[in-house]
Amino acid sequence: MEKNETNLFDRLPGGESAPSVGVLLLGIYPTPNDEAECDKSLAELKQLAETSLGEDAESARFFSMSQCRKSPEAATYFGTGKAEEAASLCRDNDISLAVFDAELSPSQIKNLEEILNRPFESDPNKNVRLIDRTMLILDIFAKHAVTGEGKLQVEIAQLKYTSPRLTGKGTALSRQGGTSGSIGARGPGETKLEIDRRHISRRIQTLREELAVLEKERSVKRAKREKTGIPTVAVAGYTNAGKSTLLNYLTGAGILAENKLFATLDPTVRKLSLPSGREVLLADTVGFINKLPHGLVEAFKSTLDEIRYADAVLIVTDISDPEAEQKTRITEEILTELDAAGKPTLYVFNKSDRADLVPSDEVLSAHEAVSISALDGTGVDKLLSMLDEMLARSKKRLTFVFPFDVQGAALAELYKNAAVESVEYTENGACVTVLCGEKEAGMYRAYLADAVTDPREEHDNRN
Repeated sequence: MEKNETNLFDRLPGGESAPSVGVLLLGIYPTPNDEAECDKSLAELKQLAETSLGEDAESARFFSMSQCRKSPEAATYFGTGKAEEAASLCRDNDISLAVFDAELSPSQIKNLEEILNRPFESDPNKNVRLIDRTMLILDIFAKHAVTGEGKLQVEIAQLKYTSPRLTGKGTALSRQGGTSGSIGARGPGETKLEIDRRHISRRIQTLREELAVLEKERSVKRAKREKTGIPTVAVAGYTNAGKSTLLNYLTGAGILAENKLFATLDPTVRKLSLPSGREVLLADTVGFINKLPHGLVEAFKSTLDEIRYADAVLIVTDISDPEAEQKTRITEEILTELDAAGKPTLYVFNKSDRADLVPSDEVLSAHEAVSISALDGTGVDKLLSMLDEMLARSKKRLTFVFPFDVQGAALAELYKNAAVESVEYTENGACVTVLCGEKEAGMYRAYLADAVTDPREEHDNRN
């Protein structure tokens, strides 16, 4: 690999990249009872930094510091005394980057950087750069976006983040470029562009117009998929839960699957045949994370719509992760934010081969969950059977009457994507009773003869 692809700190103030980089992780917590949660969040922040560093993470030195505060300090987020303590730590350990586990205001970044760099005033060759959690995540997204749509989405988020932070920066931000450089210095992609708010506003408008074209194309593709009547199942979950590995195992999609946060950003849709013969479309989606910047959720709206319009959702959780329960809850909260809650959902506990304790089959079944290893395929057959059953339960019993000139093609589609219960040929055509979903009902609504709720509901009503 070329140097600018791996040495992410080689453009930090201070000049040449060093074999070992010092990184300070900073955070606050409101009460003593929240200290443990703060430690967990800082551990995740370290993972994010390692992901952005790439190969350089192996030699990086990480330090952490936290403070108990009821609320952030307006000027520095940290208390001034704690910030000065952090400055001493940076000086004593040759730390060149500080990462704050929150989104900081422009003035907070400016004030904190001044404090952190006071010990280096006599040495212009040394400097501490401060970034926040949002900038770090944006950096990772800039690195991992592959498709045109993904790059546009990331650039919009970067520019919206950058705009209010131009004050006091002069023309420094105009030198950001490409997808190389230090953490937080993968600029929005405009090489040597004189960035100011007017330019940013124009650029954002241009990008939104380009993105709108791609979103329309995505909508057209989605509409075509819906016309086929094949149900779509969105694969969602916390980042690094194993979603891409699962999709690769099931469909041979060939998606990059690494043990890193946000290894893949761009959605992938692949066809899969279930045990009943029913075909479904599996849609991989960007991984979720705690404190996911709202700007990214907004920027990736069209991508995340794959979840919103899905017929069912697989929530993939790394069951070997001590924080599995919390991360599953965060995933559920984000699905609610995306208006994707309430869909038929199957919980997939992945990486069972690494877990110390896996729930029993009885417990899993009671909670519509299954334990698997996407790496070696353990439990995948059970997963497919449960998904098959879940989709079948979400169907309604409908009766269609197809004229003779369309019945051949219609029946072929129904046999492929729905449960055909009976076919009776009459003088008006083929009278077909099926258990099917909304997509199939919409496709053939013009031929709908009778509609009855799920047969179990019908039985309950009679009783």
